[in-house]
Amino acid sequence: MIETDIKVTPELVAEHGLTAEEYARLLAILGREPNITELGIFSVMWSEHCSYKSSKVHLKRLPTRGAQVLQVPGENAGVVDIGDGLCAAFKIESHNHPSYVEPFQGAATGVGGILRDIFTMGARPIAVLDSLRFGPISPDPRASVEEVARNRRVLGGVVGGIAFYGNCFGVPTVGGEVSFEPCYNGNPLVNVLALGIAKKDELFLARARGVGNPVIYVGAKTGRDGIHGASLLASAEFTEESQQKRPNVQVGDPFMEKLLLEACLEAMQTGAVVAIQDMGAAGLTCSTCEMASRGGTGIEIDLARVPQRETRMTPYEIMLSESQERMLLVAERGREREVLDVFAKWGLDAVEIGRVTDDTLLRVRDLGKVVAEIPAHALAEEGPVYQRPLAPPAPRKEKLIEFASEGADLTENLLRLLASPVIASKRWIFEQYDYMVRTNTLVGPGAGDAAVVRVKETKRALALSLDGNGRWCRLDPRAGAMHAVAEAARNVACVGARPWAATNCLNFGNPEKPEVMWQFSEVVGGIAEACCAFGIPITGGNVSFYNETLGRSIYPTPVLGVLGLLEDASRAVAMAFRTEGDVIVLLDGRSEIAQTPAPGRHPDRSEGSLREIPRPAPLRGAAARNDSAWEFSSSEYAKTIRGIVTGTPPAIDLSAEKRLIECLVALAAEGAIQSAHDVSEGGLAVTLAECCFASHDSARDKSEGLSADVRLEGQEPAEAALFGEFGARAVVSVAVRSLARLREVAAQYQVAVRELGTVTSGSFRIEYNGRTGVCAPVESLRDTWAGALENALIGQGLREG
Repeated sequence: MIETDIKVTPELVAEHGLTAEEYARLLAILGREPNITELGIFSVMWSEHCSYKSSKVHLKRLPTRGAQVLQVPGENAGVVDIGDGLCAAFKIESHNHPSYVEPFQGAATGVGGILRDIFTMGARPIAVLDSLRFGPISPDPRASVEEVARNRRVLGGVVGGIAFYGNCFGVPTVGGEVSFEPCYNGNPLVNVLALGIAKKDELFLARARGVGNPVIYVGAKTGRDGIHGASLLASAEFTEESQQKRPNVQVGDPFMEKLLLEACLEAMQTGAVVAIQDMGAAGLTCSTCEMASRGGTGIEIDLARVPQRETRMTPYEIMLSESQERMLLVAERGREREVLDVFAKWGLDAVEIGRVTDDTLLRVRDLGKVVAEIPAHALAEEGPVYQRPLAPPAPRKEKLIEFASEGADLTENLLRLLASPVIASKRWIFEQYDYMVRTNTLVGPGAGDAAVVRVKETKRALALSLDGNGRWCRLDPRAGAMHAVAEAARNVACVGARPWAATNCLNFGNPEKPEVMWQFSEVVGGIAEACCAFGIPITGGNVSFYNETLGRSIYPTPVLGVLGLLEDASRAVAMAFRTEGDVIVLLDGRSEIAQTPAPGRHPDRSEGSLREIPRPAPLRGAAARNDSAWEFSSSEYAKTIRGIVTGTPPAIDLSAEKRLIECLVALAAEGAIQSAHDVSEGGLAVTLAECCFASHDSARDKSEGLSADVRLEGQEPAEAALFGEFGARAVVSVAVRSLARLREVAAQYQVAVRELGTVTSGSFRIEYNGRTGVCAPVESLRDTWAGALENALIGQGLREG
């Protein structure tokens, strides 16, 4: 029986992930019963992964416009103007489900896919960052021994896959974040962001134009790997049978992709390329129908011309294959030979497989016989859209933290916190990445709050930070999302860059559950409010649903990637203390002298733009401080030291965050500060310790690293003062001669300046209200922090990567 003779039954429809209502919609579009190939095509394009059918109604609330935005969401990547006739293309994508099923290839192909999104726009990739989430990798009462062992293997495979693809392709992996929580047992998160540079007048879009123009397939041959990866792997929960989905995971070849990059960019320079699209999720199906839909045209192809690496592949398999390193482009008729010659030069397949038509149909032939014929726009843009029910989760039973007695020695608790995988050094991970290739990296992994890469042939540099806090979003999705935006923007400002634009990856459980959709709606609202307050447009991103294993959902985990613009690359600021005797200062945007904030920015929900809407002033004084057990119970300290994950995230003041960001950018531009590091996980004590550790890492002789002698005063318990995680704060070091100027600049932005102590070469010491809270040789603290992650992996065959 040939596949066109396979009868489409209700059971077959259900196996393809389509509901009865969706199938009825399909029938109305076609006006007839589909064949098996058409059913497969609809199933991938109308999957959650490709269609955004559950999230689309909510994403409209995000602000996407701004003077700097050249390309809003809807293309392969967002694009912003960075001056000097150049633009930056950047985007983040998830590869969560494939990375659980096959960690190495799942992560590797995640890197490959996001790189193609960038150079499809005509931009050369210059940096990659990754945001990773795993279950516990050390003994934990919330994870079994088997789960811990599996988490270690997944971690090793994911990091190895990212390193393999990025290093071989020749793009630096310059930063990111890693976190560990039991909710990611069996469902790791692998989110990868890529950044590229192009000339403003040389951008390319995926819009098929010019009736009669040839459609050309370029790159690797098509195989059976990745079939139904979008519809059946990335759009469904994990079950006991998930390991059987290994054939749905693609196999990557970074060397092939490097050739594809150079060939595509060279072909674009000929002027003969009209449009180009990556064959990512849904492969040839997605690239053909989306290019036709965006261009208001049709596309006709013949599968007999598609290069294939396996025999007897059916039309169904060819259209749904997600084999990697493939692109589809439209060339100007009469100039196709120019394009074909470029790809021949690079040793790549380039075959004319079809043409652009004027009938707005996606028509698929096999040896001349029509095997699928579908309206392109209906397939790409008229799929189901759901306004799913929303309901908050049931109230939690709260057990709040009890503070230690005043005067208690907290040194041992700091050591335990530094050894926790969330805070410990990630050197074991980033030393596997080549983060200096292409020689653009100014601030690399572990050296600053954000990565900084120079823009060659200009004075400028770009900064990038990835941040998210699933634990806080579980406790309060809206506040947690605002904190994620604020921290990413704060990190970019700490290296001296002005937050310029953002991308997001939204990782959630099953959207068919009302509590999950409530979390999603709240998170989108929080992101929109924070981005509007900071004037940061969202230029693109990704939604990953169905991150559940055996019915257990992950924490709602939005990851924000903020791009910053640094006008003078020589002014980039790292986190390391630099000079003994410098003054250590806490900059606090929640200054008591701050006036009533300007009206906040809330999203204009109808147009996705920024619109001024008055809002009440945030709470100030003690009410805005994280001096309560309720807020402190949500901290990393409470989780690690007391085993408590309750309460609420700290209250957030977006106006205070904005003042701090502007102050940091101004101080860096003047060269007034020696270092900067924001206060986040682990609170002030961990921030100070990390500034010391960074000075050791940057010193030629590690024994020459610096330390800190700090004296604090306050009304809150010592644990909250040292380890509280309320935002709008950053620790900077400043030369004594520059202290007066720092105060002047801070006053201009209504940011409080609090002298904490001095940079020293002695023991690490923090006093609170005249009593020693922490005192230890900085080397002992650093050794604990530096070796904790690697020690957790000893005996698992992962130390060598």
